Amino acid sequence: QVQLVESGGGSVQVGGSLRLSCAASGSTDSVTCMGWFRQAPGKEREGVATIFRGTVTNYADSVTGRFTISRDKDGHTLYLQMNYLKPEDTAMYYCAARRFGCPSINWATLYEYWGQGTQVTVSS
Repeated sequence: QVQLVESGGGSVQVGGSLRLSCAASGSTDSVTCMGWFRQAPGKEREGVATIFRGTVTNYADSVTGRFTISRDKDGHTLYLQMNYLKPEDTAMYYCAARRFGCPSINWATLYEYWGQGTQVTVSS
């Protein structure tokens, strides 16, 4: 089992920055893929960014060039640096993990472990 706890959300103005963190515990050695997903009120959950084995990254088109996903060397913490935030980035952000492979950013249902989420609100 893997436990995930997100932090770092908050309220920020348009153009601002936030850094989300996801602390992983438990059987983290088995995790090959981690990702960030988000869900806005009334919308489906969508993929934001994924990272495979700590190096190979993939981003949603909507955040490419603004967001950066990274994972520390021991694999215990996942980060999402968010710059140039827009109102449409407002959502609950979730950290997710998987033990085998790294599914497409569009396949949230294939991720085995999820955190409780952290709210990001961007105001104009």
